[in-house]
Amino acid sequence: QVQLVESGGGSVQTGGSLRLSCAASGDIDSNRCMGWFRQAPGKELEGVAAIDSDESITYADFVKGRFTISKDNAKNTLYLQMNNLKPEDTGMYYCVADSIPLGLVVNGIAPPTTNFAARGQGTQVTVSS
Repeated sequence: QVQLVESGGGSVQTGGSLRLSCAASGDIDSNRCMGWFRQAPGKELEGVAAIDSDESITYADFVKGRFTISKDNAKNTLYLQMNNLKPEDTGMYYCVADSIPLGLVVNGIAPPTTNFAARGQGTQVTVSS
């Protein structure tokens, strides 16, 4: 089992930046695909970015050029650098881990899912105009 703890959310104005972190512990080797998903009020969970076990990176179209996902394997920590934030980026951001390629979910090839091997408690991001 994997435990995930997110941090780094907050409130910023349009155009601002935030860096989310996700500390992973437990059975990381069995769930090496990691990613960030978000859920806005009244909307479904959607994929934002993922790093899969082969280190391939996938971004949702709506964050390309603005967000950067990265991972520090020595620290077992996943990051999401978010620049040029927009009000529509507002939502709860979740770190997830699984053994399946999360990039396929992020880019829409695989069906949307909320059933991950592990999901953190979430960190709130609020962008005001």
